[in-house]
Amino acid sequence: MGNGESRVRGVAARAGGWSARHRWAAVGIWVLFVVLAMGLGSAAGRVDVKDSDQLKGETHTAAKIVEDAGIDEPAGETVLVQAKDDGLRATDEEFRAAVTAVMRAVERTGEVTDVTSPYETRTISKDGRSALVQFDMRGDADTAGERVEPVLKAVEDVREDHGAVRIEEIGGASMMKTFDDAFGDDFRKAEYSAVPVALGILLIAFGALVAALLPVLLAITAIMATMGLMGVVSHVMPMSDTANSVMLLVGLAVGVDYCLFYLRREREERAAGRDAQTALRIAAATSGRAIVVSGVTVCVAMAGMLFTGLAEFEAMGLASLMVVAVAMVGSVTVLPALLSLLGERVEKGRLPFLRRRRTSGGGDSRFWTAVLRRVLARPVVSVVVATGALLAVAAPALGMKTQNLTLDQEFGDSLPIVQTYNRVNEAFPGGSEPAEVVVKARDINAPEVKAALADFRERAISSGASRGPVEIRLHDAQNVAFVYVPLVGGSDQDEAGASLEKLRDEVRPATLGKVDGVEAPVTGQVAGSHDFNDQLVGSVVPVFVFVVVFAFLLMLLSFRSLTIAVTSIVLNLLSVGAAYGILVAVFQHGWGASLVGAEGVGAIITWLPLFLFVILFGLSMDYHVFVVSRIREARLRGRTTNDAIRHGVVTTAGVVTSAAVIMVAVFAIFGTLSMQSMKQMGVGLAAAVLIDATIIRGVLLPAVMALLGERNWYLPKWLHRLPDLTHDESAEAVAAPGARGEGEPLKV
Repeated sequence: MGNGESRVRGVAARAGGWSARHRWAAVGIWVLFVVLAMGLGSAAGRVDVKDSDQLKGETHTAAKIVEDAGIDEPAGETVLVQAKDDGLRATDEEFRAAVTAVMRAVERTGEVTDVTSPYETRTISKDGRSALVQFDMRGDADTAGERVEPVLKAVEDVREDHGAVRIEEIGGASMMKTFDDAFGDDFRKAEYSAVPVALGILLIAFGALVAALLPVLLAITAIMATMGLMGVVSHVMPMSDTANSVMLLVGLAVGVDYCLFYLRREREERAAGRDAQTALRIAAATSGRAIVVSGVTVCVAMAGMLFTGLAEFEAMGLASLMVVAVAMVGSVTVLPALLSLLGERVEKGRLPFLRRRRTSGGGDSRFWTAVLRRVLARPVVSVVVATGALLAVAAPALGMKTQNLTLDQEFGDSLPIVQTYNRVNEAFPGGSEPAEVVVKARDINAPEVKAALADFRERAISSGASRGPVEIRLHDAQNVAFVYVPLVGGSDQDEAGASLEKLRDEVRPATLGKVDGVEAPVTGQVAGSHDFNDQLVGSVVPVFVFVVVFAFLLMLLSFRSLTIAVTSIVLNLLSVGAAYGILVAVFQHGWGASLVGAEGVGAIITWLPLFLFVILFGLSMDYHVFVVSRIREARLRGRTTNDAIRHGVVTTAGVVTSAAVIMVAVFAIFGTLSMQSMKQMGVGLAAAVLIDATIIRGVLLPAVMALLGERNWYLPKWLHRLPDLTHDESAEAVAAPGARGEGEPLKV
């Protein structure tokens, strides 16, 4: 090997060296991979998660019965007809005329079927002021939102002709259309704006257009390739739109970060006087290695979602894992090839007002130099203050309340349909989201089965689980019956949950449960939330153990230090805990909620804590591995521990700050969406990354390492048999004379 450098070890170093020597081949292989992945994905098509696979428990059993029976449940719609003053009743002629007009209007559209009168189905409120006209949309329920417009227009026309009553439509199709209209553009704008925001920040960080474009382009190609791979993989493990959005977020974040780490180190070495070839070798052996360690750790964290048993989580976990792996491979292969091809042209498109950054190369940060001086001068005080502050921020998380958000919690009063939802629930508690009992029997028309169904209907009301009316729909050919039970409690999840338990544990065993050969799982919105919570709670321990144990082992093998492995886990858990505390304080307790438009939510959506734990534990390793690798590198060159800490933190401050700002900005975009679940995810991720890049990496990590001193590198003798995954660096970065043998390979 030329220039007298020592032989280097490690996948990243070898991959970088090969790519730099075979530049066009490396770029060509990457382009071919992206094109093939997209082509295969397009040809294979994507298989999405089925309703029957979404959850376990009774919800899964019910969906499986419906699926096996070949019953396509239509999208049900409801029109609320409600008197505007106390004088008018459902029995009055004017009210009846409005009901009749609604029924005729929706039937004339030709888009509906099974229109029922409230006078036949007894869907009239106890106070006599409200009634429900119910019907089903024709065709596939999944596309009903695209065909509901004429029905909504017909109802609106009737409303204009009957001013004495309130006439409003709600249902699966109308809600689907409303949400698509209100938030489809919202999501698209958020996803589309993420790339320009990242590019703008990179322009400021690098001061040159070409250097800023490289990370963004590689992140985009990684996302494109992963989208294709998702189509292929979906035939083994189904995917979803949610998984697609999460993949885009994670892919953009890590893809840009990894390229940023590599590119800044290469520029730094060139600014220090290295030639282009040497700078690339050093970047490959150092930042490239940190990217591999970080990428593998993030992949392991994402794999934790596969242990939940929830199809949506499994899809998100696998999609995120794939995009991280693709971005990692691209960063250590095609990026060195592109840098070798571009050479000095990487500085093209320099912004005049950022000319002073030209030779910075990611050098020392005056701000962090000042901070580090104080932290290292008083490490005990720094640890106590930083830890105390993080624990105080995390404290509200002890009272975290999780639940599936109701419509009014999710959207507040931003949509008229939410007000309709509230009115229906007030007049008919539980009517907008009834429990659905799917009854399967050998003969659904057998006398004992019919008697049990009638008994179930009666006891559901007499037990207090429902105020009725309980509706039964028979599917004779399939020997299946659907029983719709409005739960007492309505939109109050706690009270509705108690009604559900009464239905499952008392009413069903005493009626349908006594008939041999009858299955009667209870499903519906409330039941789905209940089963989801049970499944999620049961998966918390295995997911937590898997992620923490494997992250610990990776840190131990990568740095050959028991101390580094332990402190990595503890610091990451502190970061996650602080993010939880901020979420609870803002969205549950309402502290500063008006700043993010989150008034009145009162709870954290069920899936978010576990999702955040996995995502944050993985992403926070980016910074940790990068900073600790630089500290260890400096220490092995012969610097004292404190000097190595100062050097490692200060020289990485620029790239960590740039990477964190990009992540915070991208996640914060999702914090501006109207849906509270997306807002919670965006705020939680942005807050955690901000805390991680500042308090954790800038204060707590250096203070803890300063206190530990040489014990940072402690590895018990009985662990020396572990595989050595540390890598050697090129000779240009060997230790200072006297610190290590001259020319001795340096482990980093």
